[in-house]
Amino acid sequence: MGTDKRSRQKENRRARLDQVDKQVMRQNLRRRITRIAVLLGAVIAIVLLVNFSSNKDSKTATPSDSTAPVETVESTVAPVTGGPFVYGQGECAPADGTGTQVREFTDAPKLCIDLTKIYTAVVSTSKGDFTIVLDAVKAPGAVNNFVNLARSKYFDGTICHRAIPTFMVQCGDPTATGSGGPGYTFSDELPAAGEYKIGSLAMANSGPNTNGSQFFVITGEQGVTLSPNYTLFGQVTTGIVTTVDALDKAGNSDPAANGVPPLEELRITKVTISQN
Repeated sequence: MGTDKRSRQKENRRARLDQVDKQVMRQNLRRRITRIAVLLGAVIAIVLLVNFSSNKDSKTATPSDSTAPVETVESTVAPVTGGPFVYGQGECAPADGTGTQVREFTDAPKLCIDLTKIYTAVVSTSKGDFTIVLDAVKAPGAVNNFVNLARSKYFDGTICHRAIPTFMVQCGDPTATGSGGPGYTFSDELPAAGEYKIGSLAMANSGPNTNGSQFFVITGEQGVTLSPNYTLFGQVTTGIVTTVDALDKAGNSDPAANGVPPLEELRITKVTISQN
């Protein structure tokens, strides 16, 4: 009996030890799993942070489409983002057109237009005239800027330096190089997707909130499908089938040229502003 009892005690002790060993193994396994999970979590967090930084950088880069309307300007005024449009402190040109030509500015203009009025621009070019109704409701800053530049005779005698058939004609650079501007930048007032039409007037830019003086007119379906990254501030109402079509046909279709220069000189002789 004594021997059987001792045997049973040994077996019970061995069973308990086995249970303890298994419990220790389970605890060690759980610790290893926890360490691995923490390590994986850290790796995932780093990857997400890197991707977020890359995506953020890509969103503020120059448009990747090499045919997109681009303006390169040296900014002297930091752009303002978010909230209601913030105007500059620059002086307003005479509304009656009596002022002299000005092409260099130190600041974006203060509010120079009456936002309760409708402004129209007649653009006289070497291919004829076209009329634009400016949209100060959706883009008051861009309209104010365009009107003040036109009243300053800024656009008079300038060359539209870039034109791509069925896409757009780009103008507003007095240097005709694609890198000229008024000496300041102002913020975006972007449209919703799908708002561009043939005859739409929009600001060219070199990235978010880099608007200056260069603008483009959409002349075909390729321009209609642009991403809404360009401030839309007007619509051609007369001259689409004559002048705008003629400007489009003078465009440079060579992909390597990217629309520069057009096949013919496209010159703006005068921009006349009216309000009612």
